[in-house]
Amino acid sequence: MLIQNSIVAFLSLILAPSLLPAQEQSISPAFESQPRPKLATPFPQRPAEVRGTWLTTTANSAIATPQDTAATMRSLKKIGINTVYVECWKNGYTQFPSEVLHRVIGVDRRPALVKQDPGDAAGTTSRDLLGETLTAAHEQKLRYIAWFEYGFMAAHKDTDNHLRRMKPDWMSKDIKGNTVAPNGFVWMNPLHPDCRRFLLDLVLEAIAKYPIDGIQLDDRIVWPYVTMGYDDYTRSVYAKEHGGKQPPDDHTDPAWIRWRADKVNEFARMFVAEVRAARPDLTISLSPAVYPWCFEHYCLEWPKWASWSNPASEQPPVRWDEFIPQVYRFSYDAFEKTWLEQVEYMNTLGGGRVGDMFAGIRVVGEGKPATWEEVRRSIELVRQTGGGGHVLWYSKGVLDLYADELTRFYAEIPAIP
Repeated sequence: MLIQNSIVAFLSLILAPSLLPAQEQSISPAFESQPRPKLATPFPQRPAEVRGTWLTTTANSAIATPQDTAATMRSLKKIGINTVYVECWKNGYTQFPSEVLHRVIGVDRRPALVKQDPGDAAGTTSRDLLGETLTAAHEQKLRYIAWFEYGFMAAHKDTDNHLRRMKPDWMSKDIKGNTVAPNGFVWMNPLHPDCRRFLLDLVLEAIAKYPIDGIQLDDRIVWPYVTMGYDDYTRSVYAKEHGGKQPPDDHTDPAWIRWRADKVNEFARMFVAEVRAARPDLTISLSPAVYPWCFEHYCLEWPKWASWSNPASEQPPVRWDEFIPQVYRFSYDAFEKTWLEQVEYMNTLGGGRVGDMFAGIRVVGEGKPATWEEVRRSIELVRQTGGGGHVLWYSKGVLDLYADELTRFYAEIPAIP
């Protein structure tokens, strides 16, 4: 396998991927691990209370340059943040040099001058953002989770990237044949074996190359919306399992939703088993939309994943380590209602693992920023209900709005390593 992969990598350097034989364009059954560079020592143990934030290249400059990255990590450490979730897979490109990506689309990361987001004024230089942010975070003793933000999301509707152009048969479709989902993005099919292998190999490559402390996926490892799932591949699998029948035209049909949810569960088990086998010490994190909305709209039932177990004879254990529902609300009352619902579902469906659930708390984003009082009360509610911590969306709010308030607040209850 290693020899075959080497040949493929060499050919991909001299031939356009579209000209390679079909067999050589396929994804390898598993990524061949390589020794990880000694960038820093990983910090595998989770803090007693996770105090985290997400870092993205969208709409801020926190990690815009190496100098910004270093200053940001110093500031976050000073404030009292102990965990950072940093994007490394976005809009069809890795934010690190990737042999897997090169094998599939002919480039090894986001090309220089290609925009990070459709709204960017101009592109930037190509970087190893994962390596850069990891080094800066570990220098400050911050726990580093590599956030594979886009999951199966391939492109924004206005982005004409390599993946969208070269792999049209990978894309999910609605009943009319449209590839753009209601959320404005184009998604890879979460059922297609090549799409599954591609995303898994990207993650396995990153954890083989870098001493990261964990990886995170969110609700973009599902169908992009309940209206999707009518592409040829999904139709063929459904027909094979239903005596030749096609999926119902009604995308809200309960049995049709159930079938798609089961396929998402299947991939989630596959994902965590392979990642756990590669790095037993790694934190495997999920940041989904809140339940049951995510089941009704995305066919995702993540609270049940918390209760998964397997016989002692089957190793490694099929276990997701942390769950961070995106409880993004515009008032404390709305947050309280939704968070308490997530606690109840974790108790009834997730085996009571409330301590492994952290609240994703909105500080900034679309609309008016949260007030400090709303942020503070939200954090305190999570503590009162036994949650394991909180992750603030996103670093811009932490650094630009409430740095002083958070510094004083965290100092009242020092974090335990």
